[in-house]
Amino acid sequence: MLSPFRRLARTHALMTAGDVAMVVSLAGSLFFSISPDAARSKVLLYLLVSFAPFACVAPFIGPLIDRAPGGRRLIIQLTAVGRALLFITMIFHLDDLLLFPLSFGVMILQKTYGVSRSALIPTVVNSKTELVEANSKLGLISGAVGALAAAPAGALAAISPKLSLMFGVVMFGCAVVAASKLPRGKVAQSAQPAERMELRNASLRSAAIVMSTLRAVIGFLFFELLFWLRENSYSNLWIGAVIGASTVGLMIGNGLASPLRNRLREEMMLTAAIIMVAASGIGAGAFGGVGAAIVLAAVANAASGIGRMAFDSIVQRDAPDANQGRAFAKFETRFQLSWALAGVIPVLFTFPGRAAFLTVGLAGLLAVGFFVQSSRSRTSGRSTATVPTRRAARGGRPTVPARRSRPGSARPSGGREAR
Repeated sequence: MLSPFRRLARTHALMTAGDVAMVVSLAGSLFFSISPDAARSKVLLYLLVSFAPFACVAPFIGPLIDRAPGGRRLIIQLTAVGRALLFITMIFHLDDLLLFPLSFGVMILQKTYGVSRSALIPTVVNSKTELVEANSKLGLISGAVGALAAAPAGALAAISPKLSLMFGVVMFGCAVVAASKLPRGKVAQSAQPAERMELRNASLRSAAIVMSTLRAVIGFLFFELLFWLRENSYSNLWIGAVIGASTVGLMIGNGLASPLRNRLREEMMLTAAIIMVAASGIGAGAFGGVGAAIVLAAVANAASGIGRMAFDSIVQRDAPDANQGRAFAKFETRFQLSWALAGVIPVLFTFPGRAAFLTVGLAGLLAVGFFVQSSRSRTSGRSTATVPTRRAARGGRPTVPARRSRPGSARPSGGREAR
């Protein structure tokens, strides 16, 4: 019998394969076929569209995830059904303007699933010490399944993009069945004042600012390198190398998160991640060149992976248990806005290579300084709000970690799983 975590992992793998099918079906139409100057307006439109789904997720979908009568399991199933139906509709509108609102709908459902999945993770592990490991494994599954699913989806897309979309429909259909075995997750009736205060505690706010910086760096670096390489007449091979290094770096970061958690607390993992960004940015600025750009892309994305695993675990550890959908939607909206706004800068004005790299390093240094100062303030007692005292005040369970065990292990009797 599969453990709850393995059931979630199987569902996540199927969802990822479905997402890859759409990316493969629609790839190549935006950036590489047009000149850099013509690309700028289209990329600006893409940045707007990429942020818009989060604007919908935060005020509406976050609370819905927490309060749906069927729980978070039902929301995951509905997002899979919705994406399958949108894919079927897209098959008949690949060449007309209706494709854009359909893609927008898919993005909204994709982000809704991401929020629901993150909020469900605490119900499929045995203790809070396992959160980073669980997040890390799901991140690795995303990368591995994405690479594996690209082969059949790409082969089908070479025949017809419609076949690749049908592949996605099948994957989402399988995900609906797999998700039926997931725990429902806790259903909240209303957000209590103490629970809302937990989302404003100093530790969570500081971690959110650091994570916003990491996402801003990734957004800035991605578009800066794409336009810088094209304006300097580098071939698409180098652009592919940067994208490949970014993907590999992210997978390495996801893989390193779990062993790092065995030695460091989540807050220290965030500190290490932002130090990696600062050091790699300054180093790339000192050396310059496309080689330094590739290394910087890999290290920055690895740091982003480590930071994201740590931050998700902080939210799962400290945010109100029954209102984590609201929490993840709120923070994910903030992070996506940071990514989009930072991406606008190099789209409007592309920096020289070394200047861009040093900008990344400087942003990392500022974030390190802020986070260290914030941590000292909390340690010295100037920030007295703590999550455990608030939870104790409203009768919640303590945040002291239980024994260490692996997410895939059998759950002890009397566990937290809500069916």
